[in-house]
Amino acid sequence: MAQFLLVFTVSLLVIGGMVAIMMVARTPRYRTEPNTLLDIFDKTLAGDVSETQWHAVVGYPIRHDDYLESVRRRAQGLMQEYGQPWQAAQGGFLLARTGREELKILRDHLAARTALRNSRSS
Repeated sequence: MAQFLLVFTVSLLVIGGMVAIMMVARTPRYRTEPNTLLDIFDKTLAGDVSETQWHAVVGYPIRHDDYLESVRRRAQGLMQEYGQPWQAAQGGFLLARTGREELKILRDHLAARTALRNSRSS
């Protein structure tokens, strides 16, 4: 009987502790920042990004910043229009030449806006 009570008490403590931890812990959130988009754009322009890496960043909606969401959607549109995932799999570029040119413009605009925003906050 004593062994049963010991096992029951330990089990109750472990399960109760897990429930308490789950009640207190928050859901993890991933926030895409401008530097994350700039990094993936730079890798894409250099030809060092896979389709999976691209979709992991650009395919994830950005809910905390409307401007970044619009940039992400434009980049996603570039992939739909100029994407060449078969070439990236063979060591080529993920986007066609025209797509890379448009991505470069989008990247430069985002970099300028980010630099301006950082200089204002400093």
